[in-house]
Amino acid sequence: MKIHKYPTPQQIQTLVIRPAFDRAELTQTVTDILENVKKNGDAALREYARKFDKVELKSLKVSETEIAEAREKVSEELKAAIEVAYQNIKKFHAAQQSEVEKIETMPGVVCWRKNRAIDKVGLYIPGGTAPLFSSVLMLGVPAKIAGCREIVLCSPPDKSGKIHPAILYTADIIGIKNIVKVGGAQAIGAMTFGTESVPKVFKIFGPGNQYVTKAKETVQTYGTAIDMPAGPSEVLVIADKTCVPAFVAADLLSQAEHGADSQVVLVSDDAETIEKINAETQRQLKDLPRAEFAAKALENSFAVLVHNAEEAVGFSNAYAPEHLIIASENSDGYIEDIRNAGSVFLGNYACESAGDYASGTNHTLPTSGYANNYSGVSLDSFVKKITFQKLTKTGIQNLGKTIETMAEAEELYAHKNAVTLRLKSLS
Repeated sequence: MKIHKYPTPQQIQTLVIRPAFDRAELTQTVTDILENVKKNGDAALREYARKFDKVELKSLKVSETEIAEAREKVSEELKAAIEVAYQNIKKFHAAQQSEVEKIETMPGVVCWRKNRAIDKVGLYIPGGTAPLFSSVLMLGVPAKIAGCREIVLCSPPDKSGKIHPAILYTADIIGIKNIVKVGGAQAIGAMTFGTESVPKVFKIFGPGNQYVTKAKETVQTYGTAIDMPAGPSEVLVIADKTCVPAFVAADLLSQAEHGADSQVVLVSDDAETIEKINAETQRQLKDLPRAEFAAKALENSFAVLVHNAEEAVGFSNAYAPEHLIIASENSDGYIEDIRNAGSVFLGNYACESAGDYASGTNHTLPTSGYANNYSGVSLDSFVKKITFQKLTKTGIQNLGKTIETMAEAEELYAHKNAVTLRLKSLS
């Protein structure tokens, strides 16, 4: 990776900008796909299955027989691992439930807020070069805890017309029954508009390639909500002299192997540490099955040499990474200064892979600098918050004059009259 030594504030503003890709052709392709799905429904989905997945689908919906077959194909070892992850993720997200607190803002005026699950949600689960069954856990578990009444899961089929068995098995243990064999931008369109096989949903979640990401961005204009804007996956590692270079290199590569457009960034206040990590990265890269992806990602990546820990955190906050790893024996000392990050991993043993799979936190996180203003997926992502208020006779008498004065100042006399009539009825 290229090393940037002691960048100025102006140089930092340039470094934190993510690599740009030409989106004009992408936008037109995705728009055409969405319009086709809107117009032709299942016929369009079958057309794209033939074109992109190279398969002729008799049925788009996954059958009970296919789910039963998937149970048999998943090894007992993997089933046990999924169960551990499932329980940890369930425990962490269940703890996010909150009690309703009623607040009396003044005598006779009581206000409160209640959560209501989003009735219909769609989960997109990639199934191509990396079948992300872990994302089924990350999205399906909080959706179930929130109480979403209808959960639709879309994932692309392989050339035999099947969805990866680990994806089906994981969906099954969570209790997701509505599973459809459709991938890409067409899946996002199907969940936005509804087709004969795919119910229309109110909010769409999940990672995906550039077509899926663009489709999610586009369907917001049709009134469908999404979890967050997304881009290529990324990690920033702050490493000092107390880090373990081999661990840091492994973390950088674990993110780089997602794809050629991923970005990994190393920040350190020690030049020798950067050199050791760079050397270790090249050594480990040779042994990776997905070395080609990782090598291309490293071309878009870099290291930054700073003067001290304060500057390291400052650079990280400016970059606002999806994943932030503090590779230091003093990792707790950084916590209070971290302002912008999707998820933070503290210490030499907190690898990002833990959060990706099984520690309990959610791995659906803001990328491309959106950690400046977005949170990762949580239980709150699957609920709406509705406010309630109740005014007694005493309440309207106490608050009435204030409302009348403010309404009259805004020249909204019907608003004022709604209060005046009530006050007169009590006088």
